[in-house]
Amino acid sequence: MSKSVIQGLPRWTLVVPALAFLDLVLSWHRDLGAVLLILVCAGLGAAVFAAVHHAEVVAHRVGEPFGTLILALAVTIIEVALIVTLMASAGGDKAATLARDTVFAAVMITSNGILGLALVVGSLRHRVQTFRVQASYSALSVMTALVTLSLVLPTFTTSAPGPQFSSAQLAFAGVTSLVMYGVFVFIQTIRHRDYFLPAGTDGDTDEDEEHHAAAPSSATALLSLGMLLVCLVSVVGLAKTVSPNLESAVETAGLPLPVVGVVIALLVLLPETIAAVRAALRDRLQTSLNLALGSALASIGLTIPAIAIASIWLKGPLVLGLGGKEMVLFALTVVTGLFTLSTGRATLLQGATHLAVFSAFLFLAVSP
Repeated sequence: MSKSVIQGLPRWTLVVPALAFLDLVLSWHRDLGAVLLILVCAGLGAAVFAAVHHAEVVAHRVGEPFGTLILALAVTIIEVALIVTLMASAGGDKAATLARDTVFAAVMITSNGILGLALVVGSLRHRVQTFRVQASYSALSVMTALVTLSLVLPTFTTSAPGPQFSSAQLAFAGVTSLVMYGVFVFIQTIRHRDYFLPAGTDGDTDEDEEHHAAAPSSATALLSLGMLLVCLVSVVGLAKTVSPNLESAVETAGLPLPVVGVVIALLVLLPETIAAVRAALRDRLQTSLNLALGSALASIGLTIPAIAIASIWLKGPLVLGLGGKEMVLFALTVVTGLFTLSTGRATLLQGATHLAVFSAFLFLAVSP
């Protein structure tokens, strides 16, 4: 946490939400010319960064592991809003796979991209980093179950045509995802909170004073919470405004439609990637793992129920089942994660392996 955040919110974090909201008002229900499109895209990106920054301020106030949980929830709310908004705008068959593509992209980005990058930069500075096996294994096991139940099973069910759930199956998947995520949050924040604290930190203390300064005041945290809400509203509105242009750009470039989901996930998770890398550089790899795996869990555990509810009024099919290529990548991710998280010690080689899997995902998304 930077000194400027502790002493008071930086000026840009107060200006950006206001400008993003003004950008939304000016562009709402208007055809975007070149200049207005640039402004909308700039406002959208800035609002995402500001939202996660304010979430980080609130997170620092409440301490670990609540801090990483708030960051994950904020990012997931943005992701769900973007998915539902784009599905409503596109409609029909064009939006059928958007939720699946975005959620799977978020899983691959967090469990391979963010995790691998944190391991690489952390090991380059500290050579070997330690973390708590109990927390990381717990998160990985829940993520594996959620992805399998929500994104793999639809490919093999027979109640609906294609890789889809029937209404009853979708409801079951949504409730199960929400319950499993709720249990994980209970374990993370109450029952076994000490598992998710950075290695070497006493479970009875909230923060390691060597690495963290005093938390921001309650007034600062409340102001950040208000700015966070403004940013979320702006992100949802600006995403709806720019969504036709995003889809047209992908089609014009001749790229597969799933690239839209990858772009959404990359945009939403970029600020969290920076937070995870900063934590790894401070030799707090457990915080990086909490951010990466916690975001993957929140993405599935909250997005699937939200999409299940939204499907009541959204028209068109909802395809959630992964294809064979994606299943292979997910299986490789799980196996790689098991080996990486089994020892409690991380090196450069493990980070490079995860980045290799992530590179394969990006390459195959563009060139299937």
